[in-house]
Amino acid sequence: MTATPRGARPHKVQLGRSWAGAVAGRALSARGVRNGSVAGGRNAVLSVQSVAGGVKADAAKAEGVTAQNGVKYGVRLVGTGSAVPKHVLTNSDLEKLVETNDEWITTRTGITQRHVMGPDESITQLGADAANKALEMAGVDASEIDLIILCTSTPDDLFGSACTIQAAIGAKNAAAFDLTAACSGFVMGLVNATHMMRGGNFRNVLVIGADALSRYVDWRDRSTCILFGDGCGAMVLSAVEGNCNMLGFDIRSDGVKNENLVASFFTNGLEEGATTNKATSESAASTMGSYQNICMTGSEIFKFAVRAVPQIVGSALKSAGLEVEHIDHLVLHQANQRIIDSASDRLGVPKERVVSNIAKYGNTSAASIPLALDEAVRSGAVKEGDVVAMAGFGAGLTWGSAICTWGKAASSE
Repeated sequence: MTATPRGARPHKVQLGRSWAGAVAGRALSARGVRNGSVAGGRNAVLSVQSVAGGVKADAAKAEGVTAQNGVKYGVRLVGTGSAVPKHVLTNSDLEKLVETNDEWITTRTGITQRHVMGPDESITQLGADAANKALEMAGVDASEIDLIILCTSTPDDLFGSACTIQAAIGAKNAAAFDLTAACSGFVMGLVNATHMMRGGNFRNVLVIGADALSRYVDWRDRSTCILFGDGCGAMVLSAVEGNCNMLGFDIRSDGVKNENLVASFFTNGLEEGATTNKATSESAASTMGSYQNICMTGSEIFKFAVRAVPQIVGSALKSAGLEVEHIDHLVLHQANQRIIDSASDRLGVPKERVVSNIAKYGNTSAASIPLALDEAVRSGAVKEGDVVAMAGFGAGLTWGSAICTWGKAASSE
């Protein structure tokens, strides 16, 4: 997504419901969009509802198909899995690295420990472990996966790790690619997967959120080293004929504020202001480059998150035809417990419906939402048919929300 000119509203893409019937007994209403076309300039809205072409709502409900829009299948969220590194770094351990203590960290972040990747671990390994658990829960064999989307900012290789995960799990029939949208990555991956499945080209898709931000943390910087941990979460989506369990979403970005959370590329020997290497002779090798440590303006990110999250969830709910009271579980990016508390309070979601595991894992970037959701599913907290609201936010700046119904059954009529 592109940067927004200063003073302009961030670009907005929104998905209305492509099926009739409603979750929790709400009726689907037309939103005045013609045949799923994109309209409205910078506030573009994408809708695939049966509001034109003579297709009756009852027919759409019966078939789960909006033929004139090319939507053939609904999406089910059928399996989750997660994996974390073996090594645990506690707040007490951090006291030996920087001037801090357990009370200071816990009070300000809600984090008591985090998992940190060791030299014998990799994004590929964690991704494969999480993927295999998700496949087992879904009852889907790796050979049945058509597509793998790896949402990460920290692949093992510059060119990505989706293909190495594909090889590791034996998904020989799957295409695979990486998607980078920082802490919003998993939501962005779900949105992409949903669109690619609705046309019928992909029947089983594996969406993975994985990050190892410990690779880019300055362990002398108290403001950032206390926050981040490594981990991975995965989800299997299956396409079926019938109502879609991806109820609505909204995704946005604002590159004007990019400088508030960055890990910029750096090359030794570059002239000031230069962005590319110049060999000193025809045979000279380029100077080795790397990415700098994470640099974050914490106060700005906090203000952005507590303002943006309630707005984006509210917008996604509107596109789904739902209200806040229909949310059974709110799964936010696990950045900071104070952000989770502030955003959920502003939304009006009771604390008992808010999923949080940041105390054990810290901020795991693109992994945080699927990691938290997997724990909630496996504990029995999230049950078949529950409405789950997810929202990610982070570097870019990017933010997004997806509203879905968990499980293999169709959404309630």
